[in-house]
Amino acid sequence: MPEYPTALGAADLKSITLMGHDLAADVMGTVGFGELAFWLATQERPTPGQVRVFEAVLAALADHGFTPTAIVTRLTYLSAPDSVQGALAAGLLGGGSRFLGVTEDCGRFLHDVLDSVPEPPTDEAGWDALALETVRAERAAKRFVPGLGHHVHKEGDPRTPRLMQIAREEGQFGPHLELFEAIGRVHERVLGRKLPLNGAGVCGAALADLGLPLPLLRGFALLARTAGLIGQLAEEMRRPVGNDILLSVDLNNRSVPPQPWTEEQA
Repeated sequence: MPEYPTALGAADLKSITLMGHDLAADVMGTVGFGELAFWLATQERPTPGQVRVFEAVLAALADHGFTPTAIVTRLTYLSAPDSVQGALAAGLLGGGSRFLGVTEDCGRFLHDVLDSVPEPPTDEAGWDALALETVRAERAAKRFVPGLGHHVHKEGDPRTPRLMQIAREEGQFGPHLELFEAIGRVHERVLGRKLPLNGAGVCGAALADLGLPLPLLRGFALLARTAGLIGQLAEEMRRPVGNDILLSVDLNNRSVPPQPWTEEQA
């Protein structure tokens, strides 16, 4: 008979095990959801400090108002109120390079920079030098630095210093956060203007410092946003705005001449 080994959930007639523990006796009512999510992803039980930073990341990414993910969830519910799962899925599918996906992009970017140097710097001057070299390279390549800038928090994202503070308090402020913080200090010398380090970016740096798998960083952002989208749905059920959004677009659209696609638009 074939075998399908797993260290995750398994069940028999009378018991369920999860991560080698009895689910009912050892996990339920004992292990918090954030701790469990970390544990499931790494198959190593996190320390209390790791859990605090991880759950701070989840809180930071849970909701950010009427973002595209929230709007599409509400509009999908308006279209198909019989499909809560469809509304949630629609919102989650919108987590990409501009919203939520920055968490993964920033974590990977910082990791690649750190991977390119023999040893990480040991003092602030060294981190600033590495950050300056990094920003200059991205500017020369005409690429944006992930996690730098925010369309609302132009004078500073309040999530960023708070998450850095929590990481420091818990001894989880590692090289990814060091480099990200240094980018915040030096980028103005290259770009000629001051931009905020955004919350999605600092979350990616923090998750990378926790040692979480880089390919899963976007998954953790989506895990957080799932809670926010449930909140959006709950509010839409009580105080609906989806139809107003629909009518705002439908009643204010205007006809324009066709505009053929050109290579310059690609």
